[in-house]
Amino acid sequence: MITRTFKPLAVAAFMALAGVAQAADIRLGVAEALSGGAAQYGQSIRNGFQLAADEINAAGGINGSKLVLVVEDEQGKKEEAINAFKKLIFQDRVLMLFGPTLSNSAQAADPIAQAAKTVVFGTSNTADGITAIGDHVFRNSVTEADVLPVTLSTAVKKLGIRKVAVLYGNDDVFTKSGYDNFKKALEAQKIAVTTTETFAKGDVDFKAQLTKIKASAPDALVLSALIAEGAPIMVQARQLGLNLPVIGGNGMNSVKVFDLAKGASDGLWIGSPWSIENQTKENGAFIVAYTKQHKAAPDQFAAQAYDAMYIAAQALKKVKLSGDLAKDRAALRDALPAVKWAGATGGFSFRRALDRAGKPAGYDAEQTAIVSVTKNGRYAIEK
Repeated sequence: MITRTFKPLAVAAFMALAGVAQAADIRLGVAEALSGGAAQYGQSIRNGFQLAADEINAAGGINGSKLVLVVEDEQGKKEEAINAFKKLIFQDRVLMLFGPTLSNSAQAADPIAQAAKTVVFGTSNTADGITAIGDHVFRNSVTEADVLPVTLSTAVKKLGIRKVAVLYGNDDVFTKSGYDNFKKALEAQKIAVTTTETFAKGDVDFKAQLTKIKASAPDALVLSALIAEGAPIMVQARQLGLNLPVIGGNGMNSVKVFDLAKGASDGLWIGSPWSIENQTKENGAFIVAYTKQHKAAPDQFAAQAYDAMYIAAQALKKVKLSGDLAKDRAALRDALPAVKWAGATGGFSFRRALDRAGKPAGYDAEQTAIVSVTKNGRYAIEK
């Protein structure tokens, strides 16, 4: 009897010759704003993806295969998002994409993925029209159209609001979409608008707009802004004696508001499927794991990324990967719409979106919004 000791490479070669399949890594592209003005969102998103991927891999991966994240910094810029998508799809040959961070960038870059028949999964894009791009475009970030009316009606009911001033960024797809949806909701709920003011991304002085708003004597300020401009707006409003409730959109739902707005952060109303105060088993486990790994509390954007990775994982488990990238991308696209999940952000399913011609296109999130208000450096759930 002859015994042989095989070295690892020899073992791999022997297994291949014997027809024993070895599970290959599953490469997933992540294009997020890790630098620039949107990095406060993008970094949380990357952290959420990585935490979920680590947990999935530790539990055995996907049918024996490990998830590998190929990460690109798209800097919150449309041109960089397009470049990142092209690299990930055609050079890195990832199975699917997550990102980009901002709706502006998604409108520019998602058509690249659609044309390449590669799933793109947004976790922070909430502007109207993103999923109208095509049937390979998915998101688990609930749209402003779904959330803002709920946020507004809850604040109106709790505070007895009858008239509001509106302030929004007029040079960004997300903030403009937020304004459009706030306007519809205000009209539907018969709330008067005392004045409407605008600003641009990168502005730092908002006193002129806020002075006009103060003079119009509203009961509350409706604000569609990203946190980079939204937090200074809250600070400057308080400095001018404008101590009104602020009803914000998705861009203001971040624990970073407590650092950026400091003592001026109270009285901010926001809506989202996720709240750090939502005491479900799934959310509690996520918060503990995220805080342990990153030494900081998670935000909505980390939670949505974390859940998105698990949603994709459920679809991947139903796909028999063949090694033919085009076929595998198509199989994943076909499996993803049927996924239902209960995670950090609560119960989740997809619903079909329509394009501008009214034909079926991509997939939006079906979830229930939680309305919260900031008090003493934390979010409190309002019902």
